[in-house]
Amino acid sequence: MSLPNPALIAVEQRLLGPGGPFELEEAVVRGERMQVMKHRPPHLRALLERSAAFGEVEYLVCVGEGREFRTTYAEHLRRVAHLARRLRDDYGVKKGDRIALLGANGPEWVMAFWAVEALGAIAVAFNGWWVGDEIRWALAHTEPKLLLADEKRLARLEGAPIGVPVIRFEAMGELLAPSDDPLPDVPLHGDDHAIILFTSGTSGRPRGVVHTHENVCSSVMLGFFHGARVAALHPPSPSDGPNVVMITSPLFHVSGLHAGAISSLAGGVKTVWPLGRFDAEKVAALVEREKITSWGYTPTLLKRLVESEAALRHDLSSLRVIGGGGAPVSPELQALVRERLPQLRETFSIGYGLTEGTAFGTINPAEEWAHDRTGVGRPLPTIAIEIRDERGQALPEGEVGEIHIRSPLVMAGYFRDEEATREAIRPNLWLRTGDLGYLENGRLYLASRRTDLILRGGENVYPAEIERRLEAHEDVLEAGVVGVPDDELGQRVKAIVVPRPGRTLDVDALTRWVSEGIAYYKVPAEWEIRRDPLPRNATGKVVRHALLNSATPFIED
Repeated sequence: MSLPNPALIAVEQRLLGPGGPFELEEAVVRGERMQVMKHRPPHLRALLERSAAFGEVEYLVCVGEGREFRTTYAEHLRRVAHLARRLRDDYGVKKGDRIALLGANGPEWVMAFWAVEALGAIAVAFNGWWVGDEIRWALAHTEPKLLLADEKRLARLEGAPIGVPVIRFEAMGELLAPSDDPLPDVPLHGDDHAIILFTSGTSGRPRGVVHTHENVCSSVMLGFFHGARVAALHPPSPSDGPNVVMITSPLFHVSGLHAGAISSLAGGVKTVWPLGRFDAEKVAALVEREKITSWGYTPTLLKRLVESEAALRHDLSSLRVIGGGGAPVSPELQALVRERLPQLRETFSIGYGLTEGTAFGTINPAEEWAHDRTGVGRPLPTIAIEIRDERGQALPEGEVGEIHIRSPLVMAGYFRDEEATREAIRPNLWLRTGDLGYLENGRLYLASRRTDLILRGGENVYPAEIERRLEAHEDVLEAGVVGVPDDELGQRVKAIVVPRPGRTLDVDALTRWVSEGIAYYKVPAEWEIRRDPLPRNATGKVVRHALLNSATPFIED
């Protein structure tokens, strides 16, 4: 069969054409004319207001760790309106203020987010896996007007002064009581800043990616477009129940926030949130009880589910669609999923995107991925992709260069990092991704991920941060960190460490040292102690691929 799939193209033309639900038009985004979806919401507050139409449909079902919380769309809106008024009246929160959110997935996080957006403030999503030093750095860097956090994360600060007012999630009962308060009246524009998410920085510190309302609303529409393609090619049967989405991705990621909480509210669907650590048997019980139809997995969690005999004793037949990201799904896992979940209508596809591009770039849908498993697909509507050389010149098809993306989803920039923003966003809103690839027949193929990036169970880990922590140890002369293959996580973190002359290194002590300074998922799982210097190139930078291939030093030209 030729690519692209003719049936898929016909569906896309119907969806995108004049009068279609995803009709395209030109508009000005941050001073640049580009293609957008005509019917996109103007801002997140509009999404929240429109959710009133879903009335008594359940929005949030949060279950686990000894609690169960359920709320309908109508009640959710009344809760959010009350919290927004209290944040405005009691804490002086106004448009443009930064409000930090720090906690595990849960209803308080979601409702606090929507209250922040209702006020036109900026939700700053702190990584819930950060340790004390990382949280303190983020507070100093972003200077939020208010911090909303759970007790577990606050305890990591060990009583140190926080410097801003704090609202504890556990004490928000009265603040989240439903009321008849109207949503505060705040004028908003698509170019206004809405969200700051953190992505690993190559310098070792996280970077705050600033998303505008236009970014997020355009992202929501692209997610709906892809869902409409799937539904058109795999229509539900008359016996199918309503769509129920399970969300296991963290809210401080685009997968949990944009594709999870935000898109679900925009679509009026019920969302089920397992609370606490992922437990395959408990998650399966939720699938059975709540008749979950869709799940956005990571390969790590998917593997745990289908390999759990206890989980498979539950009725999982309601699951119709799964979609994932974070790491490729191995052929062995694909076969196991098809064997144990044979009812799935949409299973494996792959795509390309990054937080700086509000998650979307290309998608290789299942219908095309089955015939081309080496590529990451065609650009989605409103997204243009170019491959450029080191001088920024466009390259012809087939030549490898840096991937550049232009779309209404390109971030506003890195928070308080003008130099990095200038490097990343080129004239006419072209985003440099730092990834290498090439185009062939309009389809994107990756030559390599970002040189240093380790993709561990869906989490981006940059070696520089870990190396900096290791080299702060008094017995360490130098350290190099790389990713090595892992059957469950995709990659695990490996550290190669050289001791100072006359010193010895203890791996357990190094593990404790690293874990005290950075989040657990960045702590090396594999260690190698070397006496010889690490391989470096002519500029003195460690040659990472050589760390895995040679224990001897050399200079790479």
